[in-house]
Amino acid sequence: MLLLNIFEATLPLTNPVLKFLVILVIILFAPILLNKIKIPHILGLIIAGAIIGPNGFNLLMRDSSIILSGTAGLLYIMFLAGLEIDLAEFKKNSNKSIVFGLFTFLIPMILGTLTGLYVLNLSVLASVLLASMFASHTLIAYPILAKLGVTKNRAVNIAIGGTMITDTLALLVLAVIVGMATGEVNQAFWFRLSTSILVFGLVVMFLFPIIGRWFLKRYQDNVSQYIFILVMVFLGAVLAEAAGIEAIIGAFLSGLALNRLIPSTSPLMNRIEFVGNAVFIPFFLIGVGMLVDYRAFFTDFETIKVAAVMTIVATLAKFLAAWATQKTFKFSTDERRIIFGLSNAQAAATLAAILVAYNVIIGETASGEPIRLLNESILNGTIVMILITCTIASFAAQKGGTNISLKEAASFESDDAEKTERILIPVSNPATLDELINLSTLIKSKENKKGLYALSIINTETATDSETTAKKTLDKAVVAASATDNQLNKILRYDISVANGITSVIKEHSITDLVLGLHVSKGISESFLGKLTEDILSKSNTTTFVYKSVQPLATIKRHIVIVPQNAEKEIGFPFWLSKVWNISKNTGSKMVFYANETTISVIKEIQSNHPIEAEFRMFDDWNDFLIISRDIKKDDNIFIVLSRAHKPSFHENMRNIPSYLNKYFQTNSFILVYPMQIGVVDNETIDLNNPSMLEPMEKLDEIGKNITRLFKRK
Repeated sequence: MLLLNIFEATLPLTNPVLKFLVILVIILFAPILLNKIKIPHILGLIIAGAIIGPNGFNLLMRDSSIILSGTAGLLYIMFLAGLEIDLAEFKKNSNKSIVFGLFTFLIPMILGTLTGLYVLNLSVLASVLLASMFASHTLIAYPILAKLGVTKNRAVNIAIGGTMITDTLALLVLAVIVGMATGEVNQAFWFRLSTSILVFGLVVMFLFPIIGRWFLKRYQDNVSQYIFILVMVFLGAVLAEAAGIEAIIGAFLSGLALNRLIPSTSPLMNRIEFVGNAVFIPFFLIGVGMLVDYRAFFTDFETIKVAAVMTIVATLAKFLAAWATQKTFKFSTDERRIIFGLSNAQAAATLAAILVAYNVIIGETASGEPIRLLNESILNGTIVMILITCTIASFAAQKGGTNISLKEAASFESDDAEKTERILIPVSNPATLDELINLSTLIKSKENKKGLYALSIINTETATDSETTAKKTLDKAVVAASATDNQLNKILRYDISVANGITSVIKEHSITDLVLGLHVSKGISESFLGKLTEDILSKSNTTTFVYKSVQPLATIKRHIVIVPQNAEKEIGFPFWLSKVWNISKNTGSKMVFYANETTISVIKEIQSNHPIEAEFRMFDDWNDFLIISRDIKKDDNIFIVLSRAHKPSFHENMRNIPSYLNKYFQTNSFILVYPMQIGVVDNETIDLNNPSMLEPMEKLDEIGKNITRLFKRK
């Protein structure tokens, strides 16, 4: 009977199961088919929406379900833009974003107003409103750049910052023009608008991070965390509308506010991107396509003229803004393409403006027909403009993003050291496993998708139950890593000594980094630290991290990095520092470096070329180590860079670190870092008469090169 009902269905389809099936089939096959002829998948979904929509084959109506899902998709795009933006680059390029924002607002406003007045013969108010539609844009092409992995590029950061500026200004123009047309603009209007926007901004940017940190620290359930994020997105959107501006601004600011709490390598970010790209964003794109009316090309000459003029002016204005930005800041052609691609698509804000303006009645004709602020020709022309600008934007962004991605890939392929990055995570306690995986995904390079190794060691003298437990723990580690879209290699080893098992695996698999964990309920003892140094560190020379997690890394506000004297002179300096840099890059949290003047100057130079949010404080007396405890706050994580005994950066007071941590820093997470150091080769010391032993010494000259190589992608 159900099958009969399906085949007897009339158009448009009303069966909810069949409607959803049609949309899923489109989401699945439209990108695949159109990609074969080099059409971006985003454009493919828009075209598919136009074909199945009410103006095409009328398979589906653009009803409330499509509008609801599409609205969620649009908010998702804006939220992801705020969430994935590199805050350090954003701050560094804030002035450039302001310049681009003004370019991409003022140039369309000027050209659009003149076009409305002298080409389309509109009134002053209608011309200004038309120009504001040209000024606003939607980040339709953002998913293309995300797929290409270039969202951290400075051009993307600048374009996103400029989008926030121009969309806010354009939507404010919309509110003011509509108010003027209806006679509502007065002193109370301006006071109400400015006050509500100020309150909205303060609530989202200052209160949302507090709420987010509180929730994510207390609730680790995957589903609860994701639903909480959705609540914050839509809450921000509702607050924006209550303040008198569009919901997309609220979604973007929500992403910006939660940016530091959702690392780019975290399972939560992976779920957010997956659901958005698989469901919400495609629904939005299909909904945009449903607005396209091909019949507008054949109705009358006036509609064709208006559509052509609007499309040409909007595209020209956005290109001029991108070109002016390129010339001002000496960007490459591909960076200009990215800026133009992100800013040329007219969709959400433009659609909101035309629908609002179309419904504003400013009078009536002698025959009683309503006179609208913007007429039906402008409405139809806007729909055509949306299709064409989205098409141009998709191709431009894909071209620029592809070229930049290929250049980055070419530079990475020549980097042999990064290819061989292998991080070993000995796992035994399921309670610490997730955070060890999270730390490992934060410190690794972004190109390393297969270089994580989980090790479980079975003592050959224990019962067989240990083997079952070890295998289950390894399986859980694989699941935890897959949630971050990383492949984890399982290693199950039989050995009479855990330390011997770890050091053997380090040699056999050419491990570069070792991540060890401590249980949250236990302190770190002097005997443990001594045994660790004797049994593992003295037999291997990997960069080693000993991690005790008190709270999730994503909820950390600051990382206190304590660096000993002469650390910058050692061979391992750039390797551990690049990992610290990755943590800041992936989480956006601030790094506070405590070191002497020489070390700080070296780190500052790196920070100037590869910006992260960092603060520097003088510290050169390890005998007075506890002075730092006065600066430690509740949500801080402590990095302590240590040394093997008798090495250049070693200090006797390092032996007291375990007791300090147990007594004064029990409520803080901490990470002990043991860098690679000269002379650590299977318990042997450097023999200056042995050429093979001199090889590590000669590598000291390569430290500068290592710093450049390891940081060039940051």
